[in-house]
Amino acid sequence: MFIKKPKFWDQKKPNFFAYLLTPLSNIVTIYSLLRSKNVLEFPKIRTICVGNIYIGGTGKTPLSIKISEMLNSKGIKTTVLKKFYSEQKDEQLLIKSRTNLISKKSRKECSNEAINKNFKYAVFDDGLQDKSIKYDIKICCFNSNNWIGNGCVIPAGPLREKISSLKNVDIVFLNGPDINNEEIKEKILKIKKKIKIFEGRYEIENIEKFDLSKNYIAFSGIGNPENFYLTLKENKFKITRDFSFPDHYNYKKNEIESIKKFANTNNLKIVTTEKDYLRISKELRNDIDYIKMNLDISDKKTFLDLIS
Repeated sequence: MFIKKPKFWDQKKPNFFAYLLTPLSNIVTIYSLLRSKNVLEFPKIRTICVGNIYIGGTGKTPLSIKISEMLNSKGIKTTVLKKFYSEQKDEQLLIKSRTNLISKKSRKECSNEAINKNFKYAVFDDGLQDKSIKYDIKICCFNSNNWIGNGCVIPAGPLREKISSLKNVDIVFLNGPDINNEEIKEKILKIKKKIKIFEGRYEIENIEKFDLSKNYIAFSGIGNPENFYLTLKENKFKITRDFSFPDHYNYKKNEIESIKKFANTNNLKIVTTEKDYLRISKELRNDIDYIKMNLDISDKKTFLDLIS
């Protein structure tokens, strides 16, 4: 499903449209409460779920990859499990390029294959709302810029479930610049006093390949494209124009060619995210560069000790 967020989702308070859609949000909340709970357990493997309640753009996939890399570097055989969705092949390719990936039609199938392949740890990329699985550790990701938007459940707002659901989570992970993290932390701790909170910042790994004296056109189809453009500007990219598409968007040939034509006409370089780059057909990738990001976790040792 391709989603381009309505702008009112990220307003600080609900507006007229949010209140209008609240009855539908109540149905979503009731459905979530009625779903089955903790049916499946996997005692032969340690399970870590990295999910979100804010829909899209919270950094759960980069964190899933990072956890797998850190555990594997300690000699703990770890894989990332991702339920297969045809429209999320970009994330599957990204995970596969960085670490081990198992992707099947159900999380149960993923888990059984991980056990059969003798993995000791399984990191679930997404699945926090899958109440049928009892995870050993549950991590909920947020982007500091967006936090919970207007605080409403979809379709009135960007939340998959109410913020009070954090009482069932072990760790909250805040991605992005520390703009109002202390205020966010206070709100989280009011919901659950003993919850652990960690922070992460993204660093551009391949910054040396870019000529920052040039002007750029940027495009992306991710959950929060604004955060990508902000990262570029923080790293001194001169962004003349940007184009945003829905999350997991399948680019058409004429759209990529149109971006290239605009760049050529205006003497611009083209930059996008690694996920977007992987989503573009190989024959169209020429003259397009991508940003490779590294997630730097504050207090990494404590975080690793907690999950391992």
